[in-house]
Amino acid sequence: MIVCAGNNETFPFATPIGVGLCESAVNLTRTVLMNVPEFLLFIGSAGSYGAFDIFDIVESKAASQIELSYLLKKSYTPLQNNVIVSDENVSRETPLRALANAERPIIVNSSNYITTDFELAKRFNRLGIGLENMEFYAVMQVAQSFNIPCGGIFVVTNRCDEKAHDDFLKHHRDAMARLTDHLKKRIPNLETFHS
Repeated sequence: MIVCAGNNETFPFATPIGVGLCESAVNLTRTVLMNVPEFLLFIGSAGSYGAFDIFDIVESKAASQIELSYLLKKSYTPLQNNVIVSDENVSRETPLRALANAERPIIVNSSNYITTDFELAKRFNRLGIGLENMEFYAVMQVAQSFNIPCGGIFVVTNRCDEKAHDDFLKHHRDAMARLTDHLKKRIPNLETFHS
């Protein structure tokens, strides 16, 4: 099953699940309860913490949910904010520091807020986190709960800096077209998928 956020990121071959961590978790859970898929593929846009350029296409099987206040040592969480990985070589709840020097997948961080401070964004890179997408962590959590293999394919629309929103708007239409072209090459019979 292919899923996407929705709103201005819809595709004829993907099921919209909502924007942000809460909407996507609730709606995807509802969808999975009605029909458990063999695989979940989330597609959408992402902001770069500096390691990727505008229009890069990035595939990931790893997600984190780390807020900026955590990086600044202004908050803590009793919850697991560790990486979730759908890969046989890495545990699904491997701590970030254990992955720091290992060969690892690209980690996508999720928050209901968009990072607009590039100095803070660079801290994510030092943790091995390359991208920011609002929904992917929730998608990975749902997939983990139902033991569904999961991954994501993202197109970079902006850097996580003070121009993040303007650049997102400026590049979004072209980015969605590039992502669609990539998916048509990557997934045979993509046109047969229906939302």
